[in-house]
Amino acid sequence: MSFRSVVALLATVLTLGAPASAQELRGHGGPVRALAVTADGAVALSGSFDTSAILWGIEAGAALAVLRFHDGPVNAVAVLPEGRFATGGEEGRVAIWRLGRPEPERALEGHAGAVSGLAVSPDGRVLASSSWDATVRLTALAGGETQVLSGHRGPVSALAFSPDGRTLVTASHDMSVRFTPLDGSQARMVELGVAVASLAIAPDGEILAGAADGKLYIMGPDGTRRGEMALGGPPLIAVAVSADGVMVAAAAINGAVALISRANRRVERTLVGPGLPVWSLAFRPGSDEVLTGGGDRLIRRWRVSTGEHLGPVIMARPADLPSRYAGDRGAEVFKACIACHTLEPDGGNRAGPTLHGVIGRRIATAPGYVYSEALRGMDIVWTKDTIARLFEIGPNAYTPGTKMPEQTLGDDEDRQALVDFIARASAP
Repeated sequence: MSFRSVVALLATVLTLGAPASAQELRGHGGPVRALAVTADGAVALSGSFDTSAILWGIEAGAALAVLRFHDGPVNAVAVLPEGRFATGGEEGRVAIWRLGRPEPERALEGHAGAVSGLAVSPDGRVLASSSWDATVRLTALAGGETQVLSGHRGPVSALAFSPDGRTLVTASHDMSVRFTPLDGSQARMVELGVAVASLAIAPDGEILAGAADGKLYIMGPDGTRRGEMALGGPPLIAVAVSADGVMVAAAAINGAVALISRANRRVERTLVGPGLPVWSLAFRPGSDEVLTGGGDRLIRRWRVSTGEHLGPVIMARPADLPSRYAGDRGAEVFKACIACHTLEPDGGNRAGPTLHGVIGRRIATAPGYVYSEALRGMDIVWTKDTIARLFEIGPNAYTPGTKMPEQTLGDDEDRQALVDFIARASAP
């Protein structure tokens, strides 16, 4: 039985009585951190902060399988040849799955930090994994030794193979994009001067890198700078390019998703209501659709040509700050944090832990939140001084191993206002 036949059979069994062409994929218990779609556009794979991955029949809106293996958030997913899939977890492991099997057929160990990205070579033979441990590991899917690539000075946040498979492009919070030829010749580093959180490569080799300053940096296949686009300010945390290379989708931490024409480098439309923040994006090959994975635990389908949501959008944005904080300078600065953190005693955890009672609390101890091993081993107690330092030098420098998007506050008064506000508003 072919892979497509297996998918069709499972979708039929799991969706008896379900409406055709479901518009939203519901099932995760936490923000959707990663998305990938098969080349035929039939199946999506999602990874979540809830430690699970889910295989979906897109048209039926059906969960074909729930994959559980990782001890922490699933940060990265990839589609492999021959009906296989890969997931990468916060605990540093990569799992290889085959549709219809409840357990991984192979587990890859070796990373000393969270897996941040996965990419498959164009010939389908090699799986590359990037990590917060500042390395990339190249694993032959047919078996054999793993090659370890180093060179970045900080966490590697994203990676992709060039269309010809000869070069691996990696992005890092060390403010660079690195080009590593796989024939063993000298690697090249391009300094951008800003932390890079995501990247995608078009079929013609053009590279699109989303950065912490809210800009999309555009480079040629050799790393030559071709331009940049300012998309509103908040850090860009997900970038995807359509299979034909015509469109780019870029998502910011504030939930805005820009659909960009590569030909004229212009934002053609902005998606409205995709869920705050949008952590993941994937175009659906063979269709006019793009999928978004949000902080509201949903995967949504959108029409690329119009920007319309397929079906009604149920807005799930976090509540605004109470009116009592109107005019408070620190509260204004904190608005950028609302997507990931709550302050109230009943607010609970979002993409990040609740800040209620944070002053005097040891790092990585908020109840019910899954932290990386790196954070659990740190000796930091949150005070006004330590929070100020976090935003002065940035999360990746102060708390290496964090999944908090890279951001700093260079203005001393804004930083102090934010710290004072957090201390006041989060007090028990």
